[in-house]
Parts: sequence; C-alpha cells; structure tokens
Amino acid sequence: MQQFIGHVSRSGLRRHLLSALCASAVLVSTPVWASGIAQLKAFVAQVHAARGEFTQREVRAPAANGASGASAALAGTARAAGGNASGTFMFARPGKFIWAYEKPYQQLLQADGDTLYVYDKDLNQVTVRKLGAALGASPAAILFGSNDLEKNFTLHDAGVKAGIDWLELVPKASDTQFQRVGIGFRNGNLEAMELHDVFGNVTLLTFSKMQKNPPLPAGQFKFSVPKGADVIDG
Repeated sequence: MQQFIGHVSRSGLRRHLLSALCASAVLVSTPVWASGIAQLKAFVAQVHAARGEFTQREVRAPAANGASGASAALAGTARAAGGNASGTFMFARPGKFIWAYEKPYQQLLQADGDTLYVYDKDLNQVTVRKLGAALGASPAAILFGSNDLEKNFTLHDAGVKAGIDWLELVPKASDTQFQRVGIGFRNGNLEAMELHDVFGNVTLLTFSKMQKNPPLPAGQFKFSVPKGADVIDG
C-alpha cells in the first residue's frame, strides 16, 4: 500500500502497497459491454465510499507468454516475486481512508482528508505526512482521491484478458514511482489493480467482500496516536 500512496517501506513486501489499490464484488450499474475506461468512470462517479478486504502480492509474469503480471496471476500462470499480504480497507473520497494490513504483519495507513498516518505496530511508531504530497498521482489517488482522474493520468483501454476488461493509467507527472497502473473490471465489478513501478516490480491487488457507499460513523477516519508510540514527521 505504501507504493500505492508513496514510499513508506520497511521490507520488500511493504515496498509494494499505497503501492498499493483493486477489487472484486463491487457492483456498479454499467453495461457488461462497457469498456474498461467507461466502467472506471462509472465506479468513480457512483462509489463515494466503500469497505472490504484485500489481498496483495508481488507477481512476475513469465517472459515467454508476454502476459501482464496481473492477468497472468489471475490466470494462474505468474510466479511469486515476493511475499503476500492481506487485510481490510475502507474509504470515503476524497482523501479519507483506512488501509489495515493484518497478515503477515500488522500495519495501518490512515488518512483524515488532510494528513496521512502510518502506524507500525511492531515498532510502535507513527509516521506523519501531509496527504496531498503523499497522494499526488499515485495509484491511491485513483480510489481515494477526487474523480478528476484525467488531470493526473492518461487513460487507455487495454482489451479483454481472461474475461476481464482492462485499462491502463499512465501518470502524467515525471517524478512518480510508477510507470503505469492497470485496472480490471469483470461484468461491471472492479476486479483487480496491477501496479508497475519504475524498478520493474509488479504488485497485484485484488478485493473481496466490498460494500459500496456503506454508512460510516462521523469521526471514522480520525486517527489517535497509540499510547507510548514514537511520532515521526515524514
């Protein structure tokens, strides 16, 4: 999730999150024949908040078949390039989210619309940074930012692979950590996100049990520093 939002690494696995964002089982009212771009725009327009579960893994497609990392992984032909992670998430656009790793370690990324907090339970340490600088043109901005995607990304339909309608988003900024982001929809449902960083790593995010526009309590995204935790300005 860190790459999803910016570089907040502690291990090889963590380098690839906010790198993280994406999803299975989010129904949007778009025709099944709609292009990937049309389905993404419908998702952004209709889904203002959501919660669910995610899995994250680093994947590498076999060079011989030329498949993209995510499409190869979903088809069962990719080989693992690193560890796996899983957890839960919720968000309310723009700029409010909770992304919680539960396995293989516990780590929390939380934003209240203005500030991003990264809490490492093992270290009992909280890193704090301004959210605007952290989101930017990162993959996290696609899910958690405003709906003005074409301000920061160039969108291209990428065809159908393994029954999934794919599109690619290429950051317009030259200083981003990502070369491109793939997003896959199946029958109007957001299925997966594929993150390609500038170092050649590919991170695949898939989502399940996603609820769109659930009622969220006031103050849901307010972060409280755990007792005794060290606070670092990131």
